[in-house]
Amino acid sequence: MKTAQNSDTSDREISVSRLMNAPIELVWEVWTNPEHIKKWWGPTGFTNTIDKMEVKPEGIWEFVMHGPDGVDYKNKSIFKEIDKPNRIVFEHITGPKFLTTVTFTAEGDKTFIHWHMLFESKEQFEQVVKTFKADEGLKQNVDKLSHYLQAQITIRKQLKTNKMARVSTYLNFPGTTEEAFNFYKSVFGGEFNGGIQRFGEIPAQEGMPPLSDEDKKLILHIELPILGGYILMATDAPESFGMKVNKGDNMHINLEPDSREETKRLFDALSAGGNVTMELQDMFWGAYYGSFTDKYGINWMVNFTEIA
Repeated sequence: MKTAQNSDTSDREISVSRLMNAPIELVWEVWTNPEHIKKWWGPTGFTNTIDKMEVKPEGIWEFVMHGPDGVDYKNKSIFKEIDKPNRIVFEHITGPKFLTTVTFTAEGDKTFIHWHMLFESKEQFEQVVKTFKADEGLKQNVDKLSHYLQAQITIRKQLKTNKMARVSTYLNFPGTTEEAFNFYKSVFGGEFNGGIQRFGEIPAQEGMPPLSDEDKKLILHIELPILGGYILMATDAPESFGMKVNKGDNMHINLEPDSREETKRLFDALSAGGNVTMELQDMFWGAYYGSFTDKYGINWMVNFTEIA
């Protein structure tokens, strides 16, 4: 991107910094995996279709942002620098043109993010801020990332584990989990294991925007035994958290093997030829966890925790 030879760029740049309550490995994963980034990218109310995302130097990133007013916005960028897990630089080559640099700094089990956008000219910067409110949009985008990370962490922490291997089905709803599970309960009977846990029960985190009263009532985790002791689990995945539930891909088969070795075997075998959405790895909450869509389009999660 060619810019004027002027060392002072303050009149054509936007930046925001935030301490994320998530480890750097997870932050990098949701930033560079198209299955994750499509769920939180953009200002409030926007959703995304990712056409191509090659996270490598000179790799192409093409996607369409769908505005809440029904207008589609085509975007194309080229990655200029990829330094895992510390730095991403990409050039947005469709109008408006700008250079984005995002740095990630680990601070214990948290991650400090600095997000910087440099526009091609002062005039273009002023037009984008005036027309599209790019400065406010960037803040909303960071808010959505923060909510998405917290939801990813809290949902995975809720996966019940014990010494006995088991299989369950994990469902996502766009805010109707309680209604759906009350319906299932009326059909199968029984009680919810451990009651109902809501997002409002999550302790407030430093730097994380507060939840609305409506979002606090949403379901964080719920379990219902059905036939033969089989467990249905679920969580709400609302668009206010940067998520979008699509019918057909809003459920996972959740495997809880009884050993680390079996967890890896199942992950490697079932994910072969498919699309890994979270690499199998040790998570900071103590689980050996991964997720993927197999080559037939079925979503899976594997989750193992050593129980004393």
